[in-house]
Amino acid sequence: MLNLCDCGGPLLVRYDLETLRRSWSRDQVAQGPNSMWRYAPALPPRAESIVSLGEGMTPLIRTRRLGARVGADDLWIKDEGLNPTGSFKARGLSCAISMAVELGIKKVAIPSAGNAASAMAAYAAAAGIESHIFMPRDVPQSNYIECKAFGSHVTLVDGLISDCAKIVNDGRATEGWFDVSTLKEPYRIEGKKTMGYELCEQMGWQLPEVIFYPTGGGVGIIGMWKAFDEMEALGWIGSQRPKMIAVQAEGCQPVVRAYEKGEQRSQFWENANTVASGLRVPKPLGDFLILEAVRKSGGTAIAVSDADLIDAGIQLASDEGIFVAPEGAACVAALEELLVRGFLKKDQRIVIYNTGAGLKYLEAYSTRFPR
Repeated sequence: MLNLCDCGGPLLVRYDLETLRRSWSRDQVAQGPNSMWRYAPALPPRAESIVSLGEGMTPLIRTRRLGARVGADDLWIKDEGLNPTGSFKARGLSCAISMAVELGIKKVAIPSAGNAASAMAAYAAAAGIESHIFMPRDVPQSNYIECKAFGSHVTLVDGLISDCAKIVNDGRATEGWFDVSTLKEPYRIEGKKTMGYELCEQMGWQLPEVIFYPTGGGVGIIGMWKAFDEMEALGWIGSQRPKMIAVQAEGCQPVVRAYEKGEQRSQFWENANTVASGLRVPKPLGDFLILEAVRKSGGTAIAVSDADLIDAGIQLASDEGIFVAPEGAACVAALEELLVRGFLKKDQRIVIYNTGAGLKYLEAYSTRFPR
C-alpha cells in the first residue's frame, strides 16, 4: 500500500513492455470490453479485482460548426462528461479502487474540488469500501449530493483543496485510511492514461497534432504522455507526439506562470479563484511532469478568464449541442486565442478534452441565465 516515494515525489507504474509486446497487439484491443478495461494488459489490477461502472470509450466528436467559427478545419472534442458520475475522474478512481480491493484496503479518503470525490464515492460504494471525502464548502452542489447519496462520509472545509489535502494527510495515522489524493498513490494515473490509448485507437492508431487539456492537478496530461511512451514501446505508434496545451484559469494559473518563467516547478497560487472548480488547484504535485510534457511536445500553457470560458461553453453548446464543464470550455477559449496568435494553424488536427458534464456546473452557468 504505497503512496509517495521516499523523496516525496509521485510513484509511477512501470511494465515489462517487451514481454507484453509479444503477447498483446493493438489488433486484439477491440476484442476487449467496451470500456477502458479493454486496455487491461497495461493496467495494474488482476481481473478479479476490477471494479467497473462502464467507464471509458467516450465519444470523439467532430465539431465542424465550432471549427468553422474559430478557424480550425479538423477539430474534435473528446467528451469525458459521459463517463460514470459525469467526468473523466471515473477512469482514475475505477483503477485506484480496484487496486484498493486487490490490496485489501477497507477505508479510503480523498481531498477534492468536486468530481474526484463523486467518482471515488461511487466506486467505493460499488466495492463496499468505506469512503471519507473532504471538499471546499463552495463545491458544486451536484458533487456534494452525489457523495452523500453514495454513502460517503463528507466533510465540507472552509478553504481550498490544499486545505482539504492537509486534513486527509493528517488523518492517515489516526483514522487508518488510505490516501487517494491526486498523484499521492500510483493508480489513478493508470486509469487516466487510458484517455491516451483510447484517443489513439479512435483515430485509427494515429495521434492528433494538438491536444488541449484543462489542467488542475494535471494527471490527464501526465497519464496520456505516459501512454504515448508505452504505445511506442509496444510498437503501436511512432515517436511523433501532439503539442500538449495546458489550460488554466486566470484566477489560478500556477503551471502557466511556471511555464512562462522557464521554471521546473510551480509556486503556490495565492487566493485561487475560478468558477471552474476543477482548475482551482493552487499547486499541483505533478507540476514538473506537466511542464516536462508541455515543453517536450512543443506545446504551451495558457490561462483564460472566467467570463471567456463561460461564454465559450455556451457558444459550444449552441454550435454543437455539447454542454461541457467550465474546465472543458476553458479549452475552447484557449483554442480561439492560440489560433489568433498564430501559434496553431487552421489545418492541424486538434482535439479538445472536455473533462466533465456541464449539468454538474449549473451554478457557474446560471450567471448567464438568471430566471
